[in-house]
Amino acid sequence: MNQQKKFVVFILRQPLKFLKRVFIGFRKNQGVLLSGAVAYYTLLSIIPLFTLILIGFSHVVDERQLLEMVAQNLELVVPGFAQTIIEEIQKFLEHRRFIGVIGIVFLVFFSSMAFTVLENAMSVIFFHRVQINRRHFLVSAILPYIYILLVGIGFLTITIISGALQAASGRQITLLAWSLGVDEFSSTILYLLGIIGLILLLTSFYMVMPVGKIRLKHALVGGITAGVLWEGIRRFLIWYFSTISMVNVIYGSLATGVVALLSLEAAAMILLLGAQVIAEYERLDLEKEDTVEETEGMHT
Repeated sequence: MNQQKKFVVFILRQPLKFLKRVFIGFRKNQGVLLSGAVAYYTLLSIIPLFTLILIGFSHVVDERQLLEMVAQNLELVVPGFAQTIIEEIQKFLEHRRFIGVIGIVFLVFFSSMAFTVLENAMSVIFFHRVQINRRHFLVSAILPYIYILLVGIGFLTITIISGALQAASGRQITLLAWSLGVDEFSSTILYLLGIIGLILLLTSFYMVMPVGKIRLKHALVGGITAGVLWEGIRRFLIWYFSTISMVNVIYGSLATGVVALLSLEAAAMILLLGAQVIAEYERLDLEKEDTVEETEGMHT
């Protein structure tokens, strides 16, 4: 514990030195290239993933409600272009009767690719863990599908809450001396639920994706930081692409794909930079242990 306090004091006293170390490590690990790979495979997975969720849960919840929730939460990931993706998903759903077992298998496979690539990217950043521990290949194979299930359950939960809020529409809630209508804060509640869900997902990435164990406190701090940073950048991207960007002029019909890819790469870079911060913090501890062992060896 005292050793960890020393590391925290070191970082607080010399934040620029630690940040320099983080960025050097990120560059050595080809962080920008890894971010691009994660963004590309996320873009490849996003339509199959949400199509799979809609097909799976449309038997339980109204499909229109599910589409609304997917659109709202996609706006947190691909700002400004969620509706375009929803339109593509709707086109796919219109022909769902032609989807057989092979079609479902392909949907599941492509949905899992983003999680698989993210796990590989985390292995590169946490290379010091991989040198010590190895994850069984079956765990790596199953992990993406567990995430698909968890994302689906998350959307189902938010959709049920949304349905409950719609059912309570027009009612008044009295809190102390204040009287508020459900309609006034339902959109805020759904927005906050989306943000909380995103932070929990990011936290789980930091805890589960790297080999070995990461403290919940470190993962939660990383998840909150990444979530807040992304929300700020997301709002900037919405403003930029809607006002001064010339992407539509340059790329024409490809603009939607390019903007989605750039947005996802920005998100992936924030996620992997957060992982790099945690990795560098851990390596401070490892370097200290190596120094102590070398000193003891010299004395003996």
